[in-house]
Amino acid sequence: QVQLVESGGGLVHPGGSLRLSCAASGFIFSYAAMGWYRQAPGKERELVAGIESTSRRKYYADSVKGRFTISRDNAEKMVYLEMNTLKPEDTAVYYCSRGRASDYTGGFISWGQGIQVTVSS
Repeated sequence: QVQLVESGGGLVHPGGSLRLSCAASGFIFSYAAMGWYRQAPGKERELVAGIESTSRRKYYADSVKGRFTISRDNAEKMVYLEMNTLKPEDTAVYYCSRGRASDYTGGFISWGQGIQVTVSS
């Protein structure tokens, strides 16, 4: 059974930083691309960042380029999202996701339960 468990969310002031973590189990982690989605109230879920199984290629949405960094540890079956210079518009529920294949361009097929990130003064 695939499990993706997010942690590290919370409330932060504009300009602050947070690090999200995702613990994965139930599948061969080192074979799968991973990603982070987010969904703000009244908006569609969007892919924020993706990372190939080998970490060689990464994807970032234009809105987070230069501020967010995705990384993974295949030995620990963990994926991370380092978020810096946070803005109020980054407020959303963030979801860890498992790719269909080793490349994130293949799409995503599983999501965690989500974790709230709120950026507010």
